[in-house]
Amino acid sequence: MPGTRYQLEVNPEIPPRLARLDELANNLWYSWDRPTRSLFARLSAGLWRAVHHSPKAFMKRMDQKRIDEAAEDPVFLGTMNRVLSAYDSYHAEPRLELPGQPPLQSSDLIAYFCAEFGFHESLPIYSGGLGILAGDHCKGASDLRLPFVAVGLLYRQGYFRQSIDREGRQTAHYGDNDFDDMPIELVHGEDGKELRVGVDFPGRTVWAKIWRARVGNNRLYLLDTQVDENSDADRGILHQLYGGDRRTRIEQEIILGVGGVRALAALGLRPTVWHINEGHAAFLVLERIRNLIRLDMSFAAALEAASANTVFTTHTPVPAGHDHFADDMVMHYFGEFCAAAGLDRDGLLGMGRVGDGGREFNMTALALRGSRFHNGVSRIHGEVSARICADMWPQVTAPENPMDYVTNAVHVPTFLATDWYETFDRHLGLGWQHRLTDQACWNGVHRIPDQIFWSIRQSLKAQLLHLVRSRVRQQYLRNQGSEAHLDRVLRGADPSNPTVLTIGFARRFATYKRATLLFNNLDWLREIISDAERPVLFIFAGKAHPADEPGRELIRQIAELSHKREFEGRILLVEGYDLHLARRMVAGVDVWLNNPIYPLEASGTSGMKAAINGAINLSVLDGWWGEGYDGKNGWAIKPAAEGLDPSERDADEARTLYELLQDSVIPMYYRNTSLGYSPEWVAMAKSSIASIMPRFNMQRMLTDYVERFYSPAAEQWRRYAGDGYSGARHVAEWKTRIRAAWPRIALRRLDQPVPRIRYGETMCFEVAVQLDGLTPDDLTVEMVFTRPGEPTTERARRYVLKHERPLGNGEHLFARELTPDQCGKMEYRVRVYPTHALLTHPFEMGMMLWL
Repeated sequence: MPGTRYQLEVNPEIPPRLARLDELANNLWYSWDRPTRSLFARLSAGLWRAVHHSPKAFMKRMDQKRIDEAAEDPVFLGTMNRVLSAYDSYHAEPRLELPGQPPLQSSDLIAYFCAEFGFHESLPIYSGGLGILAGDHCKGASDLRLPFVAVGLLYRQGYFRQSIDREGRQTAHYGDNDFDDMPIELVHGEDGKELRVGVDFPGRTVWAKIWRARVGNNRLYLLDTQVDENSDADRGILHQLYGGDRRTRIEQEIILGVGGVRALAALGLRPTVWHINEGHAAFLVLERIRNLIRLDMSFAAALEAASANTVFTTHTPVPAGHDHFADDMVMHYFGEFCAAAGLDRDGLLGMGRVGDGGREFNMTALALRGSRFHNGVSRIHGEVSARICADMWPQVTAPENPMDYVTNAVHVPTFLATDWYETFDRHLGLGWQHRLTDQACWNGVHRIPDQIFWSIRQSLKAQLLHLVRSRVRQQYLRNQGSEAHLDRVLRGADPSNPTVLTIGFARRFATYKRATLLFNNLDWLREIISDAERPVLFIFAGKAHPADEPGRELIRQIAELSHKREFEGRILLVEGYDLHLARRMVAGVDVWLNNPIYPLEASGTSGMKAAINGAINLSVLDGWWGEGYDGKNGWAIKPAAEGLDPSERDADEARTLYELLQDSVIPMYYRNTSLGYSPEWVAMAKSSIASIMPRFNMQRMLTDYVERFYSPAAEQWRRYAGDGYSGARHVAEWKTRIRAAWPRIALRRLDQPVPRIRYGETMCFEVAVQLDGLTPDDLTVEMVFTRPGEPTTERARRYVLKHERPLGNGEHLFARELTPDQCGKMEYRVRVYPTHALLTHPFEMGMMLWL
């Protein structure tokens, strides 16, 4: 049609009775409260789908007549009042005593930085697991009433929407976010103007305005460079999540780290704990150092102060996955910082060096040097990270270095299907939502009658199959498929008869996740799924990064196999993976399949979400499943022996997968009684809920963070920042003295080793230590006893030697009398390391000498 096209949007007038719907639409509490989302959908299911479940966009487009009718509908008003009552009760609950030893104080504030946050599909600023976890972290902090604020970036384009053509080729569709449709609001200063912060870039200042999202009781602040004063290039810095070249990437991370610190200051917020969730936000360390140097502190003292209350969580299980930038690029952006901090080029670049071989600035190294609390996201990943980051503490063995772990978890109200709530009320008791970590409470799952349990599981599966059919139908017809053939494709996904064993695989299509391991031996797979009496339906969903060609090829392979006649209707590939589909899949499948390459799964949380809904995990013993599996709550694929080449490893683990499917999973599911279900299956599904729910929920995870990191970090801040930062200054001076003397520290044994004694005899150990001007209190001299073959770990017994007297020439005598209380063969070694009462971790300097 010719002529100029003008845009016009007519918004409805909201009746006073419904005025608080806007309040509900602007608080992400709806992202974990299903009744709230259902309230909006009730007004217009079609519009609700069209706006991708965004309450704010929904309210702007509602038909005036329909909303006027709702204002006079007693049923709708009653439903709304129940939702508002729950909303008000949630926000009015008093804060209990804060956790931690010592407890967090009311004046404390935790600032949580992340490059992406995944709360709900209506706020599309996330790409995958990191963002979903960050969103759950914020939700859990709200539930626990933690003093908490989050900081991120507002992207004009979030992650892409996915379509898959008939050949299995993924197409990425990007669309600009309409911020007016998102549950965010601009922050204004006291003068009524938009609150902005400036970030220093070479030769210019980049301005960012601040948006606020309400997350239950807490707030998320998002920086946005779409400001008129910025150049076109600078307005585009945050155009796309993880988009652009390396220059765009470093500029995004500078806005997040440096701009985020300045945003909190502009808001009048003064965190006592800083949490860097993955290395993208690590530049906040440099900004905090810059601010502290202005208080007449040296760079070393400022680094000690800034790192004392900083927590860093790494989610990356391979060295290549850590963000890094060319040295010249870092100097280009931080040259002025060096001048202000009194640092030379090597001093700044050294903050991002890993060992002696690094030739680029590593963001993980910066985050580690700028923090004193570090963790991986599962027990296995903690061990892997300790090895990956071992060069940061070169003289300390990996098991003893400061890398810790907190296993990830999930936000139960977000991912537990509401179908369970009434049954849990009846059989677990009212208030079970407040007893998520109580194992005795969750043992009550076994009291749920099998028939009721099974009917809920079947209902959830029917809901999944209904959504799958809708998505596959839309996908198939767009690709010019015939209606007749579509019926064949969807014959196994029948929501009216959801008895088919349904196995789900949904996650990012990265090669290490091995989405195609199931197809390692097609003849064997064909044999498994060809039994018409025991049908199996495999549902695959997920996105590959547009630049990840191997990941895109995995999608194409699955699509190709799903079109083969023998697999048609038994393997479905569903496009458009998003949080809505994810919630349906984790709740509705019978089995959750996960088969990454060990040990590359940092944690994984999708299996937890499936387990709390009664699905059963079939997974490689990696990430969280290495802790969650107990032999009765699912099936485990033991990682193949080390040393096998990739094809041998895949064949070995695929064989285990096929054997489990053929010998255990399928027979158990179809071992039906006259009641129409398998009691063995129901028992294992109940065990899945009872064993996983109390250990892998966000309340447990947040409590771990508070007790092991947040509370100690806040306490360290008070010790380091008090009295004009005297603690930080003192530790910096002490470390300088230790580093200067350390190359000349030496150990010499004075007593003669005794190879054998009788039980009850006492031995005297004497060691001469060359202190080179240090005092005896600067060092700990220690004996470490282990059994032969045992590593130096927590099981070792440690005995500190006492300083006796100077020996001359800088040497001092350390001694200890010891009566061994165990019989048998033992090994012992002697070591020395720096020690100071203000150190956060005894080995944080990475210095240790062994005799």
